[in-house]
Amino acid sequence: MIIAPSILSADFGRLADSVNLVKEAKWLHVDVMDGHFVPNISIGPVVVKGLRKYTSQIFDTHLMISEPNKYIPQFIEAGSDRITFHIEAVKDPLITIKLIRSLGAKVGISIKPGTPVNSIVKWIPFIDQILVMSVEPGFGGQDFIMNSSLKIMEIDELRKSLNKDLLIVVDGGINKITSKFCKEAGADVLVAGSYIFNSENPMEKMESLGW
Repeated sequence: MIIAPSILSADFGRLADSVNLVKEAKWLHVDVMDGHFVPNISIGPVVVKGLRKYTSQIFDTHLMISEPNKYIPQFIEAGSDRITFHIEAVKDPLITIKLIRSLGAKVGISIKPGTPVNSIVKWIPFIDQILVMSVEPGFGGQDFIMNSSLKIMEIDELRKSLNKDLLIVVDGGINKITSKFCKEAGADVLVAGSYIFNSENPMEKMESLGW
């Protein structure tokens, strides 16, 4: 199980120091929000570029933005290793997939809680990961939506025939209890923000998730 701490919940006044608290994590999750696709604003490529100087961890960048194609090159140039875009934000997913691939990054597609898995089935053979949002995207600290486990199970079954290397990522409301539901359903990567960073011992919290 890969645990990807979400820097959305880190201390932005001491971002490098916060990331150092989870330096043993293989991935860092970078939530990018534009105030349009979701009702919140977070960070841009400048922050990613600045943080890249302090760590060699994999930057798993989640674009919760409208018109992601306009900004994907900037985030990859800044140091993002994996780019996940929302199926709800693009007209032609294949164009976005090809763009990310052409720039040397891994490709992910995310779906909101209300978006069915069948909306992304045709793209599974062409991507590296699917991000299941287990809360409504936009804000940290929300409660896990329980039927997200059914989506994870559905994707886990589909990848057996469509893409055995596909990673299932789950983001939202992850804690010691909900992580078990996700793992049992077939998840490979758990994104956790407030659960990890809003504690005195972030590494201990990571370990409790099955790291």
